[in-house]
Amino acid sequence: MTPLTGAGEQRGAEVIDEQGDTMPMPVVPPRDPKATASSGPASKLQSADSNLGPAGSKAEPVRSKADQARSKAEPMRSKAEPMRSEAEPAAPKAEPVGPKAEPAGSMAELATEVRLSEQTTIMIPAQHAGGGRKKLLTVGEVGAWVSGHSSLVRKVALGLAIGVVTVAAYAGLQSVANAPADPGAPGNTTPGHSASTTPDEAADGVRRAVAGEAVLQRMADAINSDNRGNFMNTIDPQAAAFDQQARTVFANLAKLPLATFQLRYVSDDAGALEPDRKAALGGSESWLAQVEVSWQLTGFDAKPARETLPVTFVTRDSTTYAASFSERFVAGQRRPIWALGSIDVAKGAHSLVISLNSQANAEDYAAVTDRAVESVSKVWGRNWRQKAVIYLPSKQSEMEYVLGAQQGTYTQIAAVTMAELDTPQAGAPVRIVANPKLFEELGKQGRRIVLTHETTHVASTATASPVPLWLAEGFADYVAFTTVSVQDESAAKELFKAIRAGKVPKALPGPEAFAASSTELPQAYESGWLACRLISEREGQSKLVKFYRTVHASKSPTGLADAFRTVLGTTEQQFVADWQNYLKRLAGV
Repeated sequence: MTPLTGAGEQRGAEVIDEQGDTMPMPVVPPRDPKATASSGPASKLQSADSNLGPAGSKAEPVRSKADQARSKAEPMRSKAEPMRSEAEPAAPKAEPVGPKAEPAGSMAELATEVRLSEQTTIMIPAQHAGGGRKKLLTVGEVGAWVSGHSSLVRKVALGLAIGVVTVAAYAGLQSVANAPADPGAPGNTTPGHSASTTPDEAADGVRRAVAGEAVLQRMADAINSDNRGNFMNTIDPQAAAFDQQARTVFANLAKLPLATFQLRYVSDDAGALEPDRKAALGGSESWLAQVEVSWQLTGFDAKPARETLPVTFVTRDSTTYAASFSERFVAGQRRPIWALGSIDVAKGAHSLVISLNSQANAEDYAAVTDRAVESVSKVWGRNWRQKAVIYLPSKQSEMEYVLGAQQGTYTQIAAVTMAELDTPQAGAPVRIVANPKLFEELGKQGRRIVLTHETTHVASTATASPVPLWLAEGFADYVAFTTVSVQDESAAKELFKAIRAGKVPKALPGPEAFAASSTELPQAYESGWLACRLISEREGQSKLVKFYRTVHASKSPTGLADAFRTVLGTTEQQFVADWQNYLKRLAGV
């Protein structure tokens, strides 16, 4: 079991693991068709017809485990030239997954002709809050602040931070197409598909890939050259609703300081579209493909952000067009903020604010974030990028689309920090995502505390860290409360109440205490904060930072125990005893 340690908030949370699996899908069949495994149980789906962001539909967490299937050829990549500004070094090309094999007969020639390389997989991130313990595939950590801590909200207009775990689930398009439809999604039914692929079907798949890739290449070239006319020429002229959405996407991308923008055709399934949808599209052929989109923000991202979008293609009069960016979404599949509606962009000295909320003043948020970056640097040091990107959705559902979360998950969460990449790693682009209604209710000082907490996760690379949650969240709270002073009685009210009732914590809070469903969630965060403050009071702030850095950098399973010994000169057992006495003294018992 992967330990749920790591930092932060979308290291996030609920920090209870979920399963994920990798399923490469074939474009060209293997030499022996019997060698191709069929898909296992698949995840539930979400449908939005041709809308960029479905409204009212509920995404179910991906809970099933798909059996591995092997493929023989790789989808093609659309590479776009760097945009208006100088690009930072791009991330290294991903290694192929699964074995390589030569296709037989004429299919080998076809594969060579279109220059298909090694196989890739569709990467579909799934976000899960709470739940029981399962084996974790990958964990993207996130920082989240809960506004539900009523006493703290009333007294300091501050939400309690909680974490949310993002699990990057990998699945092939076939499992996407075969997955049962979400009954809550309008117009979604379950298509039936064969588990095997014939040579003719594979040849058709290659042909579709060539046509779809050509469209994506023209799209990317148009975005990089800021040519709206060429971009709109790739959009189906008969897709009236999608036309306006496509114009909005192009305008949004033009507002961003893009260093790179790329589109890559991953895989497809001609049977994924319902007969009624095909009939409405018309044309000689239509199909659904999974497309990887990647983009890098100049001055903010060390590596490109990556997400996978479902794109509908249609061929009419011998020309292939894009007809939708959102035909079928898998539960947990993230959506880029620039595909959800018109955005406003504000840039500060250390911040970039991307807002879907026309009522919010993006420049004000940039100023608050700039202050947060400075506050964090005073404690953590300046050996980090000292940059933060803030997403301001206009409503909670948009926040949950960006995070790939089930609708209603973040009702009590004011802000979340996530890595906008399918696998957590150092250098991944990190975003702070706000829940608009709750974030506004926090007030000026509350927002400053929350943004300082979240920015601490950005600075400490909490989305890809092995530190235990009590330390990650406690340290972020420590930095935030160092910036804005809060009375102990308000900030630790729930913990003190429990202690006065004779319930002194027996140990530092484990990952299960940080689950959204935990009945002792406030106490968990308050406990972590006061543990970090105790270290600072006894050893000094610099020792607290060194302790965190030492645990973060350790590759050993005994990294925490080693840091207690080498940095603090104690053991965890002795520290817990001292911490318990500290808590009782603060609570007045």
